[in-house]
Amino acid sequence: MQVLCFSQETAINCYNYVWLEPNRVYKGEKLFQELENKVCKHQFLQKYCEQVKNNLSVRRFEHVLRVTKLASEIAISNKFSQEDYEATVLAAFLHDSARELSKEEMFKRAKPEIKAEENHFMMLHGKAGRELAKSWGVDNLPVLEAIEGHVLGVHTTNKIAMAVYIADVSEPGRGVNNEIRELGFTDLCAAYKQAIAIKINYLKSKSKEIHPHTLKIYEEICDFK
Repeated sequence: MQVLCFSQETAINCYNYVWLEPNRVYKGEKLFQELENKVCKHQFLQKYCEQVKNNLSVRRFEHVLRVTKLASEIAISNKFSQEDYEATVLAAFLHDSARELSKEEMFKRAKPEIKAEENHFMMLHGKAGRELAKSWGVDNLPVLEAIEGHVLGVHTTNKIAMAVYIADVSEPGRGVNNEIRELGFTDLCAAYKQAIAIKINYLKSKSKEIHPHTLKIYEEICDFK
């Protein structure tokens, strides 16, 4: 069993070995290179490393690596099976692969279906990322759903996608949502609900357009109508 494992201080039931220090942010060129090497050595991520890296700026790739690390910790803390664990880590690593595509490239992979998506094409980077992952040979449905859902939200029946969503919004490099990150280690669903609520409240406070799917998820899981 080959897993991205962390110490018992951060993750419960650590599987085989410790390879990263808990709570380390991994920012800066030297530490970033260390994290990249440790992530990309794993068999189920190795073949995607160059593809992901070549699609992203250094800053965005650093974020992806930190999300992968945190998603791994969350999965272990919540006692995911090995299958779900590996799906979570893979989805986390691929989640932003389409984040820096141009508008034209984004629309080629994810045709806008509503006006909001035409006006704000970055709403589609999860869907485009799903299509990009499929073109790379990824056919695991929970992984694909998690990649797409990290932007607009997912249902609470998908714990893999919830783990990726939480890791994306609360990875330490962002400097925000620390309480969501800590809650994610012990109560995945509560942390996810809090993350969705914070996103909706932020968008409302800035008078920004909210995607109907995100609003629907918010209303369903938070009981706010």
